[in-house]
Amino acid sequence: MTEAAPEIAEMSFEDALRALEEIVRKLEGGEVPLDDSITLYEHGEQLRRHCQARLDAAQARIEKIVTGPDGQPRGTAPFGGDG
Repeated sequence: MTEAAPEIAEMSFEDALRALEEIVRKLEGGEVPLDDSITLYEHGEQLRRHCQARLDAAQARIEKIVTGPDGQPRGTAPFGGDG
């Protein structure tokens, strides 16, 4: 991984998504030199993976909502728990 990885790990989903969108705009503009394009692409891939991990974690938390016998939500179970 590049030096940016720890910085990315601390980003919120929204901040990472905005940074990724900015990279896409720059790359689609076609005015970035090739070497810079490759660096931007690598950084964008790290941002994409971070966003996907955050979405996966949110989905797992949603799936852990505990329901009562009537089907109504009663609370949540800890992420990664057995319940």
